[in-house]
Amino acid sequence: MKFTWECMMHLTSSAPPLTHGSFFRLGLNQSHLKPLRCSRTDNNNSRVKQVALTESNKKTPIFKYPFGSNSGQELSAELHNQTIQGFCKIGDVDKAMKLVAQLEALGFHPNSISYCFLIESLGSVGRTLEADALFQEMMCRRFKPRIRLFNALLKGFLRKGLLGLAVKVLVVMDQMGVCKNQETHEILLDYYVNAGRLEDTWMVVNEMKKNGIPLNSFVYSKVICLYRDNGMWRKAIGLVEEIREKGISLDRQIYNSIIDTFGKYGELGEALEVFEKMKQESVRPDITTWNSLIRWHCKAGDLTMALELFTEMQEQGLYPDPKIFMSLISRLGELGKWNVIKKNFENMKCRGRQEVGTIYAILVDIYGQYGRFQDAENCISALKSEGFVPSASMFCVLANAYAQQGFCEQTVKVLQLMEAEGIEPNIIMLNVLINAFGIAGRHEEALSIYQHIRENDISPDVVTYSTLMKAFIRAKKFDKVPEIYEEMESYGCTPDRKARQMLQTALMVLEQRHCKY
Repeated sequence: MKFTWECMMHLTSSAPPLTHGSFFRLGLNQSHLKPLRCSRTDNNNSRVKQVALTESNKKTPIFKYPFGSNSGQELSAELHNQTIQGFCKIGDVDKAMKLVAQLEALGFHPNSISYCFLIESLGSVGRTLEADALFQEMMCRRFKPRIRLFNALLKGFLRKGLLGLAVKVLVVMDQMGVCKNQETHEILLDYYVNAGRLEDTWMVVNEMKKNGIPLNSFVYSKVICLYRDNGMWRKAIGLVEEIREKGISLDRQIYNSIIDTFGKYGELGEALEVFEKMKQESVRPDITTWNSLIRWHCKAGDLTMALELFTEMQEQGLYPDPKIFMSLISRLGELGKWNVIKKNFENMKCRGRQEVGTIYAILVDIYGQYGRFQDAENCISALKSEGFVPSASMFCVLANAYAQQGFCEQTVKVLQLMEAEGIEPNIIMLNVLINAFGIAGRHEEALSIYQHIRENDISPDVVTYSTLMKAFIRAKKFDKVPEIYEEMESYGCTPDRKARQMLQTALMVLEQRHCKY
């Protein structure tokens, strides 16, 4: 397998080039997309003329758009900056970046406020290359970023698993005398818990205590998750008493963490009891609550209760999460209960959820191997025809659906289409790709994805390592599993229960083989 992903990242004191490129090419006997480059250069030096409003902007004017006529009047730098900020506010970062190029063609630069808006907007949609370039440009122009901007950069980098760049952001903050605030600590805590980095998590918690930053419900919910993922679920539940003693009310985040903890360890009765208590306390369950309950009941094989919860969730008016579809469809499909799947699909259409029905139908098609959506491009086209704007999470769900069936080429194609939409593949997507190759029995290609992650300064998490271990166990390459486990520990990721179990399985097989010989 030929695997190349060229990606330029800069977070240094030197001024970066104005054009940064990122493209993703995979050689799997498939026709490749042309490299998609992110560019901030503009060779057109003509003056910017006013253009007419689009129909959508006329109908929903969220900000005052200065391009109101065809009088040919030239725009000032101030109007450019106001419009850039306006486009960022409504989430149209592409138009904002186009205006930046036009502004620079006039010999001007964005002001400090526009830089902040642009960097935050680019970071929120995963376009970290461009966010990094603008940050460097901002630093070169002697603007002093505020804590909000640093937090936006941290969030963007960590969402993609770029821990090395995030650490450099923290170093720059320290050099500039910008202190971490509550949000900074919570961003770091969220990443470290999800990545399984136990020591780093406690470091952040202790730093918060030392600096007098209160441990709120978000922090406690993350500590509960930390205990849960490291097999200390009773200690996680015991933490609830400490929370009550401190006078912190149990909000939705804490309830969700407790429900998920019980569910993960098979204590479904307790999970439902906490769910009922949550409702009695007038804490409204959100999609995360329902997702946990349905997912763990599916894993336990209690599909009757899972379907009851799925129906109740829709009766509450909540938009079903595609992840829930995947849990239900995969389990029902394994049992051949396609009539039940069809019935749920019809019920959703009766409730007027046409868009949700489209996603459901596509996922059913992928799992059922009916053939209509076996090509990822057809799948994305169908979603767009229903008015969907593909997001990073949607691409992850679709890639995972293909991966679960071992459709490696289609999983790869989803990643290519994702980048074609201007969304940079993150650690979650790369983990999905490792899983796809593992399910297909192509462990060497799974390993090449991991090597690519390390070579490109993307930080692997506990899911990366456990998925890679699973790929080698499927290929019966048990001798490699302890090596991967050791590398996980040396990298700072704390092995979760699943990783420990796989290690024990591999060691047991190796011991039996040794005894035979």
